[in-house]
Amino acid sequence: MSKPYHIKSITEYHKVMDLQKPEHPLISIVQFEDIKHQHATPINITNDFYSIALKRDFNAKLKYGQQEYDFDEGVMHFMAPRQVLSFEFRTDEEINHKGWLLLVHPDFLWNTPLSKKIKEYEYFDYKINEALHLSDKEEKLIIGVMHSIAQEYQAKIDHFSQDVIIIQLMLILTYSERFYQRQFTTRKIANHTLLSQFEELLSAYYRQENFRVHAIPTVQYFANELNLSANYLSRLLKHLTGQSTKHFIQEKLIELAKEKLSTTDLSVSEVAFELGFEHLQSFSKLFKSKTDLTPSQFRQSFN
Repeated sequence: MSKPYHIKSITEYHKVMDLQKPEHPLISIVQFEDIKHQHATPINITNDFYSIALKRDFNAKLKYGQQEYDFDEGVMHFMAPRQVLSFEFRTDEEINHKGWLLLVHPDFLWNTPLSKKIKEYEYFDYKINEALHLSDKEEKLIIGVMHSIAQEYQAKIDHFSQDVIIIQLMLILTYSERFYQRQFTTRKIANHTLLSQFEELLSAYYRQENFRVHAIPTVQYFANELNLSANYLSRLLKHLTGQSTKHFIQEKLIELAKEKLSTTDLSVSEVAFELGFEHLQSFSKLFKSKTDLTPSQFRQSFN
């Protein structure tokens, strides 16, 4: 991947994309049909502002997680400042994608309820790893609010302009939160495939002969392997199974510990070391919390 092209302001973004100067330096709303700037090579961009996009008929290569999604349907993605967006346009086709792009600089949110609240929406942590797929009804709702923001944005700015746009922005973010919750339920095949991939990665990690040099795997390790954020992986697993990612890892550790304690002559300290624990006390404490027995008591039960 080439070094990302960093865009510092919304005004600069408009210039890069050959758009007219924005009506406001800290917020902009445009339709993708108006963006005529074409790219013949892969593009990596990072911005100093939030980006909320609803795309349709997007004839470019863009991956969300390990899947390439169909942009014939309404798809949203969200980016926080300093996140990298990577895409590659197909050079043999005209760019004709449709939809809306809302850009919001953090300074626009200053001294408003969204200044802190926007950081609580986890989908901004997903980067470009999990798109939000919209039903026709959901898409109409989002587009309706986008139209309202556009009307306010293009009107003469007055004392109430920021408050009105903030309220409409909160509506989009709240709808998106609701729709993501729906997506966790309706995209069962994709989600359960992801669960299977996670379980296989966990098993494969401990099948490595040299897994001890990696110590106990972290949630972030598996998130990176699956091209997801740690928050998204944990939330998905919690929704599917009621258990956290950390719980899955611990259950696997206990399963392996029981196997080694019951089938080998390794000491308890050696078992702890082979499983990646730096301290015997930590291993013993976890084992007892999961089995109500110390490792030694568990081993004795087999004699």
